[in-house]
Amino acid sequence: MAYSTSSSSSIASDLKAHLIKEVKSHEVAIAELNSLSSSRAVYQKNGNIFFRTTNQKATASEQKHLDVTKRKLEMLNIS
Repeated sequence: MAYSTSSSSSIASDLKAHLIKEVKSHEVAIAELNSLSSSRAVYQKNGNIFFRTTNQKATASEQKHLDVTKRKLEMLNIS
């Protein structure tokens, strides 16, 4: 039984580390997008294809992904 508990604890800590890394990645992406001029076109990856979009749309999308990832991390910390 102790093996199961330590195994689930290890999985939870791995997931938490992955989510923290993902949060930092989204924060860096948002900072980089904010440093670009608003008239500059950017490319956003959807699946395996890159699509041209505006800086504002890409920033909004990254912010949405950041919010979702933070919620997942909060849920992991609660349980």
